[in-house]
Amino acid sequence: MAAIETPDVKTPTTEPLAIETLVAELRVKHAAASQGGGEKFRTRHAERGKWFVRERIEFTLDPGTAFLELSPLAANGLYGGEVPGAGIVTGIGLIHDRPCMIIANDATVKGGSFFAETVRKHARAQEIAQENRLPVIYLVDCGGAFLPEQDRVFPDKDHFGGAFWRQCQMSAQGLPQISVVFGGCTAGGAYIPALSDQVIMVRGTGRIHLGGPPIVKAAINEIVDGETLGGADMHTGVSGVSDHVAADEESALRKLREIVAHLGEGRRIAPPPLAPVPPLPTTGDPSAHAPVDLKRPADMRALIRSMVDGSQLSEFKPDYGATLIAGFAHIHGYPVGILANDGALFSESSLKGAHFIELCDQRQIPLLFLQNITGFMVGTAAERGGIAKHSAKLVYAVSNARVPKLTVIVGGSYGAGNYGMCGRGFRPRFLFSWPNARIATMSPDVASTVVTELRRASLKGAASEADITELDRRTRAQFEEQSDPYYATARLWDDGIIEPDQTRDVLGLCLALSAGEAQDTGPRPVYRM
Repeated sequence: MAAIETPDVKTPTTEPLAIETLVAELRVKHAAASQGGGEKFRTRHAERGKWFVRERIEFTLDPGTAFLELSPLAANGLYGGEVPGAGIVTGIGLIHDRPCMIIANDATVKGGSFFAETVRKHARAQEIAQENRLPVIYLVDCGGAFLPEQDRVFPDKDHFGGAFWRQCQMSAQGLPQISVVFGGCTAGGAYIPALSDQVIMVRGTGRIHLGGPPIVKAAINEIVDGETLGGADMHTGVSGVSDHVAADEESALRKLREIVAHLGEGRRIAPPPLAPVPPLPTTGDPSAHAPVDLKRPADMRALIRSMVDGSQLSEFKPDYGATLIAGFAHIHGYPVGILANDGALFSESSLKGAHFIELCDQRQIPLLFLQNITGFMVGTAAERGGIAKHSAKLVYAVSNARVPKLTVIVGGSYGAGNYGMCGRGFRPRFLFSWPNARIATMSPDVASTVVTELRRASLKGAASEADITELDRRTRAQFEEQSDPYYATARLWDDGIIEPDQTRDVLGLCLALSAGEAQDTGPRPVYRM
């Protein structure tokens, strides 16, 4: 490793009030989503003697420990705003010092029914659990598929059935699947506990049935109440679907913690190899360096130093491929290789990135990608210089790196630059966005220019300026809307929008999850491409 650099602190160039406004908006949206279906449905939920979903999670986790919530703004703005958080809360927390994935239905949102985004959020949580070898805890209060959306929830490979497939796969791989049933689990929802390794049901409110009383009456003309059909006592003492019956929610969650305490010697959080050191106060907070105006350059080195231990970054090839910063650092004591954009990706920066990724892969150092990228360089000189070939080498290196990869979109994420910097399609362990982030094939300015020029060329001068102006307006509006971070997070293109000043701690949690896990020790050649 090269000698440690002395931080060269620069004055932040972005407007603090702008990022503060964006962070304030994010907090308002998070607070609103945490209230679930709203006061009416929360009141009805409480009148049934049931805890709220976040109360269940807080009681389950070790006191005073962090909970890394995932995609809290899924389905934000969709369905008329009636499905906050997609009706489900997912995240990672500690139970008896063991990291666990929590997947918890929020019955105040459409009775815990599954929409398309609910399925995606549920599946993404399972995917993260599988990749990080985590037990999965299902806090079930689920009405099954939301029937008006059945064509987007039920039949396809990545729909609701895929969640059951993953659950079976993880159980077979030795990753415990444990369910606590607090409410009705109907139709597909019944398979979540039925496929779990151990099940706890709450007496009086917990029910499991493939078909509820109305369906039973319609199908076989049998009249039966819900408790007799699928209550906790019946399933625990008669059918054997449940393993434990609890008198109330507190008893159920205490039993859950007891079960987790006896799971055996599963993987724990490995301590960092070095003692964590906070960044130097003189570097400022990450929000001070956030690239709010994406048309202006940001001091990415200052941003990195505001997040890493001791503000120390050991740069790799600092005099070559200058538009891509690469270097070694530590975050909360865990080693990490960082790649951050400082302009468009040229052939030289692409080759530098590929070389650095292979070094980290050889040394088994996790990778962190900080995206603020307009894309790969275009033009005659770039094409003659082999940008297509060299950018492909970066994409190849990203695709085949076997170490954990983390991505944060701190600014723009446009075009193939998203791919070269480990966008969602390249399977990072986690991908988060900042509230100033933008993601699209191209920026609104570029998109409007491309579309209007294509229209002019296709009509060969027949288009009126009024038509071109209107096309420009519509194109800009479309790309502004669709590149907005809330548009992206609602559709689960990321794992959540986080505040810039929380990024160091979020990354520390993510790095801790992968620390100490079994490594792929196969050959790792390094090509000086």
